[in-house]
Amino acid sequence: MEAKTLFEELKSDLPASIGVFFVAVPLCLGIALASGAPLFAGIIGGIVGGIVVGTASGSSLGVTGCAAGLAVIVLTAIETLGSWPVFLLAVVLAGIIQLIMGFAKAGFIAYFFPSSVIKGMLTGIGLLIILKQIPHALGYAKDTQGGLSHFQTEGGDTLLAIAGAFDAFTPGAILIAVISIAILILWDIVLINGHKLFQFIQGPIVVVVLGMVLNTLYQNGLLNFSLAADQVVRIPVPENLTGFFGQFTFPDFSAITNFEVWKTAFVLAIVASLETLLCVEAVDKLDPYKRITPTNRELKAQGLGNIVSGLIGGLPVAQVIVRSTANITFGAKTKLSAILYGVFLLISAMTIPELLNRVPLASLAAILIMVGYKLAKPALFKQMYLLGWEQFAPFVATVIGILATDLLKGITIGMVFGIFFTLRHSYLNAYYMKDAITTEDGREVHHIVLAEEVSFFNKASIIQALDAIPSNSKVIIDCSNSKSIRHLS
Repeated sequence: MEAKTLFEELKSDLPASIGVFFVAVPLCLGIALASGAPLFAGIIGGIVGGIVVGTASGSSLGVTGCAAGLAVIVLTAIETLGSWPVFLLAVVLAGIIQLIMGFAKAGFIAYFFPSSVIKGMLTGIGLLIILKQIPHALGYAKDTQGGLSHFQTEGGDTLLAIAGAFDAFTPGAILIAVISIAILILWDIVLINGHKLFQFIQGPIVVVVLGMVLNTLYQNGLLNFSLAADQVVRIPVPENLTGFFGQFTFPDFSAITNFEVWKTAFVLAIVASLETLLCVEAVDKLDPYKRITPTNRELKAQGLGNIVSGLIGGLPVAQVIVRSTANITFGAKTKLSAILYGVFLLISAMTIPELLNRVPLASLAAILIMVGYKLAKPALFKQMYLLGWEQFAPFVATVIGILATDLLKGITIGMVFGIFFTLRHSYLNAYYMKDAITTEDGREVHHIVLAEEVSFFNKASIIQALDAIPSNSKVIIDCSNSKSIRHLS
């Protein structure tokens, strides 16, 4: 993009990028923790996802960073490969594979996912975000963020964590969360439609600043509440600039011949690409300007991002729905917002980690709860139900699957339902029967017109139709509309 075009929506993109930045910090750290990786690796993934991928990508609103859906793969791979530098080599190779996929124009894969599954994915993630943030809003921070899975990184599951939160809540965190949610609701319903100032200064920014102020009042004893160390953001604090760069790690290229490294690279490339393409499809549907992301270019950008992230010690990256949705919610209009979010991560990690460590997780939980609600509004369930069972069943199956398992398994369950209805539709539309005609000699003539595509999916319904024709009838099987007839015997 030209410089003028890139910065012409700065008044919208700048506050949006700040909002995404505040959402991304605990996510980067939480996913790193869930992955069994150094915490700073999550920050590196966010920086690379914002600056490198954001610059190379053709997505206007998508935000890239370390992905929760990859956490289990990363955790398992680090244990299998035996060292973090060897795993980083797999990340670099995964990026190269993604580059090859982009040049091979493999981005069309995204178009095979039905809209009902994509909407189900968004809704399921929205509900899961809400469930995941309730413990933080109540001041119960046993499993920091925990990724997009029903199961927690330290045992148990999301519902047990919520139940535990009610038994071990912190009044100070609850106060911050309640005030924050009230401000966000007021901002969306009343204030944003008033003075232009409220459109420029986004509610999430106010919520984060207010949370820091209240936390400071707690610490100084001006309010009779307190927050524990694990109820605020925790980012590594280097002693100096040398210590900051000392946190970067480089891959071990001596393991290039290790089969397990290549196996891990292919798994990372496939899963990260799939998550990215699904996110691209979802974000394009949420884009108020209905812009279309070039998927092949996105694969190339993601590949470049993983190469760079692996080379400097970061987690593998993918375009992620939580930060992308937050980006849209906060009012971003161009990809400058994603780039600036990466810049802010870099600057803050270098200069003000102590200040970031004052942000209460309850403030961030309130922001994410509102993001989750906007993804999973009750009106969407009604809308999908009115479209009929062919749309509603895959939608609900995807939502339940994500809540009960994890993101990828939930999408797979939704796809199974979608494929079932597609096959059912093919079964029911294998042919149509013209009116029977009685000839002069008393024999009936039955005219069956086959569908455009005839395969084993249609075999059962065609045989049933033939069996229902009376004996001694004349049958005309019309293939004039058929473009393909597979061997059915």
